[in-house]
Amino acid sequence: MKVTFQIEGATPVEIECNAGDNLLELARRANVAIDAPCSGNGSCGKCRVRLMDGQLDSIKSRHISDEEYEAGWRLSCNSKVMGDCTVFVPDIASAYQSRMKTADLSSPEEVAIFEKCQNDLKASGITFANRFRSVLLQMSEPTEEDTMPDNERLTWAVQDALGVEKVEIPYFVMVKLASTLRSHGFAVCVKGELAGDTFRCMDICGSDDKMIVGCAIDIGTTTVSMVLADLETGKILAKGSSGNGQIRYGADVINRIIEQSKPGGQKKLQDAIVKETLTPIIAKLCQTAGITASSIVRMSIGANTTMNHLLVGVDADPVRMDPYIPSFFGWQGLKAGDLSLPANPLADVMIAPNIGSYVGGDITAGTLAATIWDKDEMSLFIDLGTNGEIVFGNRDFLMSCACSAGPAFEGGDISCGMRATDGAVEACTVDKDTMEPTLQVVGEPGQKPVGICGSGIIDIISELYRCGIINARGLFTREGDRVRRDRHGCGRYVLAYEKESETGREISINEVDIDNFIRAKGAIFSAIDTLLRSVDMTVDMIDKVYVAGGIGSGINMKNAVNIGMLPDVELEKFSYIGNSSLSGAYALAVSDEASTKCAEVAANMTYLELSTYPGYMDSFVAACFIPHTDAKLFPSSHQEV
Repeated sequence: MKVTFQIEGATPVEIECNAGDNLLELARRANVAIDAPCSGNGSCGKCRVRLMDGQLDSIKSRHISDEEYEAGWRLSCNSKVMGDCTVFVPDIASAYQSRMKTADLSSPEEVAIFEKCQNDLKASGITFANRFRSVLLQMSEPTEEDTMPDNERLTWAVQDALGVEKVEIPYFVMVKLASTLRSHGFAVCVKGELAGDTFRCMDICGSDDKMIVGCAIDIGTTTVSMVLADLETGKILAKGSSGNGQIRYGADVINRIIEQSKPGGQKKLQDAIVKETLTPIIAKLCQTAGITASSIVRMSIGANTTMNHLLVGVDADPVRMDPYIPSFFGWQGLKAGDLSLPANPLADVMIAPNIGSYVGGDITAGTLAATIWDKDEMSLFIDLGTNGEIVFGNRDFLMSCACSAGPAFEGGDISCGMRATDGAVEACTVDKDTMEPTLQVVGEPGQKPVGICGSGIIDIISELYRCGIINARGLFTREGDRVRRDRHGCGRYVLAYEKESETGREISINEVDIDNFIRAKGAIFSAIDTLLRSVDMTVDMIDKVYVAGGIGSGINMKNAVNIGMLPDVELEKFSYIGNSSLSGAYALAVSDEASTKCAEVAANMTYLELSTYPGYMDSFVAACFIPHTDAKLFPSSHQEV
């Protein structure tokens, strides 16, 4: 028997199967993108498909109404194939990969923030220079009188041009040496790196291809961003981003670790990031920059600990198992050829060092870019994304921790939640008297709402609390046209009625959603509180708060404080520093000193494991109210009545 996936806006995909096969697993085998933040355990309700023909054995779900079920809608994770069938797959998961709103230097504001980070690094004494060189050579052609072999001819020419004593010619260069020399009349460009008195050749090409390029990559759980840079000038040649192809295996790292633990899982997760995500972006950026992939002689990566393990194909299961010991923090000697990345196979792949199981190289790179290691003032660095990571300190000390905020900031665990792509409500205000909302939606003007992303959820909950529509526990206390209740009395606030949404479905936020988000924001604040208490400090001792990450770009800081997610300090102390992981990775790629400093930052950072720290759970429980059980911590937050 076979299943046909009719993918919205794409060519149908067919796959042979057996009776009883799970539909979501079949889609994954067929490389059909179905969004499944919970990785198929039935809790998120996002893996919706529509049965067009045939029969599925589907378990009824609270996420699909009786009317929708009659119309053919099913959860793919709860459906088994009973015979030949055709299912319609909405263009949601693929949109996450191609149209995700990310902090990827796509706007002048993001570029300005990125450039400020680099200038701050330079002001902190980091020199933006590296050991890579590109040299043009004109050699005499061999004759019957001049019978010097090609490798010696090249060696002498490089020694004369660069003043080095030794020249290393690896196999990759040797096999193309003869043809390249002769096809270009012995006028060539040699690219490589200086190591003391030795020049290591990495590529040989025509003299018109002089560019040596670094590739900096931020691998997030949800999104991937990348830049190509000229290693001689530091100029950005091309930039791009997409969703992480691993999205369909779960929204969070735990689900992906579980998936990679299954037979063949490590290769499946590695292929999703290397072949499906990084390779297409690099190819596109090389085309934009007008360079060949072999010109990329250095790669740097900022990623969390799990993403690093999945990238290199190393078992990540120990990361989530007590005593939480990963296979590596740092890794020297990894080459692009080891991972089959489209770059010079001899290019070093520098992974920013991990700090702990849940504080990875993206935080090390971000801390480097924020330059809090070079400041006297007490700084709080917060990276908000699928996971929440926090660093606190100054030039004297650095403390770090990670909290399990869950996928709520990316729209997971929220009934109408979604990631920040077209149709996502990213900002909201509510009129106190009429309770009518004003929405700001991602996409072109006139775009109707499809769901709610993280920044929108923060605004909505803050506004509902401010207007007295919900109380400190997130329960609805006012009635009106926008407040509806189900047969169990559970309230919800309607942001868009059926006729106002893109999908024809109501867009709303209910008490269960609010409770899930309160837990997520509680995890963030309690982590900050615990980190401060671990060094006998309080919120009023914070001089600066740096907020990084994709969700950070859309956050209304005042609203985040009002709901008790971020500490109640003066708003002037908050700074959004963009994709700090990408900023740090860029510095690693173009600056040898930045690479050394990043390793020092990692070595000097202390990791606090919250799950075993006394008092953390008490702090978490206290933070699971709006804004907090201790009102003195949030004097500026208020509810209008």
